[in-house]
Amino acid sequence: MLHEKIKGLHFGSFYLTHSKPEDAALIYHDQTITYGDLHTTVEKYATCLHVSGIRAGDVVALSCYNTPEFIYSYLAITRLGAIVAPLNLTLTIDELTYILQDSGAKALFIHEKILGKLSASTEQLQAQFRLKEVLVIGEALTARVHTATAIEPPEINPKAIATLLYTSGTTGKPKGAMLSHENLIADTVACTDVLDLTSQDVFMCVLPMFHSFGFTTSVLLPLYAGSTIVIHETFHPKEIMHSLIAHHVSVFCGVPAMFVVLAQALKEGKVSFPSLRVAVSGGAALPVEILTLFSHQYNIPLMEGYGLTEASPVVCFNPLHGEKKPGSVGLPLTGVEVRIADEQGGNLETDQTGEILVRGLNVMQGYLNMPEATADTIVDGWLHTGDIGFIDSDGYVFIVDRKKDLIITRGLNVYPREIEEVLYKHPAVLEAAVIGMPDPVKGEIVKAFVVPKPGETLDRRTVLDFLKPQLAAYKMPRFVEIIDQLPKNAAGKILKKDLRKQ
Repeated sequence: MLHEKIKGLHFGSFYLTHSKPEDAALIYHDQTITYGDLHTTVEKYATCLHVSGIRAGDVVALSCYNTPEFIYSYLAITRLGAIVAPLNLTLTIDELTYILQDSGAKALFIHEKILGKLSASTEQLQAQFRLKEVLVIGEALTARVHTATAIEPPEINPKAIATLLYTSGTTGKPKGAMLSHENLIADTVACTDVLDLTSQDVFMCVLPMFHSFGFTTSVLLPLYAGSTIVIHETFHPKEIMHSLIAHHVSVFCGVPAMFVVLAQALKEGKVSFPSLRVAVSGGAALPVEILTLFSHQYNIPLMEGYGLTEASPVVCFNPLHGEKKPGSVGLPLTGVEVRIADEQGGNLETDQTGEILVRGLNVMQGYLNMPEATADTIVDGWLHTGDIGFIDSDGYVFIVDRKKDLIITRGLNVYPREIEEVLYKHPAVLEAAVIGMPDPVKGEIVKAFVVPKPGETLDRRTVLDFLKPQLAAYKMPRFVEIIDQLPKNAAGKILKKDLRKQ
């Protein structure tokens, strides 16, 4: 069934599937862009690239904020059969240099404000990275696009690589996950079915578009459904709350940290969101306490999902209709298989904990220039996620923790997420993160970082007294640090590697 739905679809046409030319596609500040305007602009952007010598198979890097131009550029690159490499806006110049060189990028789209922050001209960038073209997103490019005459783009093979998404590189150099048109569109179509999307839905895109979760759930999903996207560059709580109401947003996709803030506002009675019919959380584990607040107290279905860049990225979703199990990331998407494996790759039974393996049309083609890493990650067609979890008797998937986050103290396994879930139950806790620290006797000991809610006061003894009745002694934190905020990446995910460095 899924094969039939995605047959022949690629980035040159998928966003025309359920839309009409006069329908609103994008809203950015006071600007509304119809699907007809979107298609015309994408075709003209593609012409500019073609004139610059970009052809199918070439890599084009993209450095841009959440703007309509990000979408134009992305779709135009892939419309030519070229490969887009979105750049994380928080990367250092050394990291950017590595990605541009590793990907072999032939051209670069860069927003004029980002270029302004670099101490280099377009000519210098072109020479340094051996680029055919540097296209600066701004007024000059807009004028150039406006006068362009659309060419006839080439036929696109859905199995061709569409994008290179570089991982964060927490264990070495970043790896470029190669995702095909088919990978991304299969994931998009399967998610659309789960959420019952229609052209009447209004999405908010505040997650960074350069991130796989943000782009698939907040750009590709609504475009395929013919919905409207309200674009925001960053998450400013008051601005976002106002926009949710003013634009009658019906679908909001975010990370747990965003829902913590929104839940606090709802709890204090400062705001309500009458048009919001479903919220989606991903990117990190969602505290059960926050899930309960949204789903039960405010009657807004908050659906936790699970995924990773290498899977385009969504693997599982809690169903919109039917049972939603607190603590579970739901059921595998249509066309996606999930199994739990032991250390040797053998199948584990129901409720047994092991590594989560994934297989389906959404699984990447491999890592660019890294055959050994690819062979280690995809074995016999199964993607080894590095996540630890189990599947219950109803087929629901539960994430216990990341393999690398597992704490082993005196030979006993301690999963940080279990402790974090208890911490989030404390009425004065806004956010929490738990890590392992080396110890010469126990191997590792547990440390908790806690952020109090505004106006609340916490200390180590208060936190430990709260945890003690709810955790086994070996799981109890040896250290508790009260801090003002947790380090996060651009997508709002807590950076435990930075906490370990401290």
